[in-house]
Amino acid sequence: MAMTVRLPEELDSALEAIARVRHTSKHALLVEAAGDVVARYSRREEIKSGLDFVLNHDADLLKRLEDA
Repeated sequence: MAMTVRLPEELDSALEAIARVRHTSKHALLVEAAGDVVARYSRREEIKSGLDFVLNHDADLLKRLEDA
């Protein structure tokens, strides 16, 4: 799917400079950045799910530790 991305001039210039140094395109950098955002979000969800499990599964133990 295609989309148009409008970047602030400063960000576009910075992206252009990075792309030049890395010998790649701005498009490739944006795809990489989007993948990083998705991975970070997914990881956060995994951590939240694990924490919710511990809080529910070990609620009695956590309460006893709190009272100790």
